[in-house]
Order: sequence, then C-alpha cells, then structure tokens
Amino acid sequence: MVTISEDLFKEFAFWGSILVMKTLAMSLLTARQRFAKNVFANPEDRQSKTSKIAAIDEDVERVRRAHRNDLENILPWFVMTLIWLTTGPSYWTAMILIRGFVISRIVHTFVYAIWAKQPHRAIAWFIGYGITIYQAISTLIYYF
Repeated sequence: MVTISEDLFKEFAFWGSILVMKTLAMSLLTARQRFAKNVFANPEDRQSKTSKIAAIDEDVERVRRAHRNDLENILPWFVMTLIWLTTGPSYWTAMILIRGFVISRIVHTFVYAIWAKQPHRAIAWFIGYGITIYQAISTLIYYF
C-alpha cells in the first residue's frame, strides 16, 4: 500500500486550499470587471438598458484568460502532486515545490489579470509549469 506522509499531506492540503480559493476568486474578479465596464455576455445579465452586450471586452477577456490559464495548469498540478507525494519526497523538497507552485500561480494572476507585465507573467508561468514537469518526471522515474 502506497502512503503519503501526514505532514506532507497537511502541507498539500493547506496550500492546495489556498489555490482553490484563489481560483474561485477569479470568477468574482471576472464579475467585477463586467460590472465595472458595464459589459455582459448574455442579455439576461444586463443591469439596465444601457448595459452593453458584448462577446469581447479586452479587460474582461484578460481576466477570463487568466482564469482559464489557472484551470489548464492548476488541475494537472493537483493530480500530479498527489501522485508525486506517493514517491516519498523529502519534506523540505515537497514544501518548497508546493509553496513555489502556489505562489507562482498567485503572481501569475496578478501580472496577468491585474497588472499586465511581461516577462513577469512568463516567469511565473514557467516556474509553475517547471514544478509540475519535475514532479511528473521524478514520478515516472520512481515507478519505472
């Protein structure tokens, strides 16, 4: 039976919960942008006759793209990290990688959806992506 250290699972659960809350907050950030810009995607969402129905508004779409990027990267990380933790990594390594991924995703959201800035966005993305790839490769090696 494969087990995960209780301390490592607590680390994963705590930081993973922060990541879930951050991802859920993206929906609220999208709604905030829609109301601030008075732009809605569906007629029934309009607040008044002067509200615009627009499929595309650059500010709203920027937040939506950041949210989609979260979904494309965070969900695989959750699965991969849970599997990787079964390989018995050291507590220090797991702590650094878990916290590093979560912080990279928070930074990524900030420099994508709030304060658009390159190369900061790319660096934050590559850090998170690199962590997930590292975990996948080390898991493959461990179970090979």
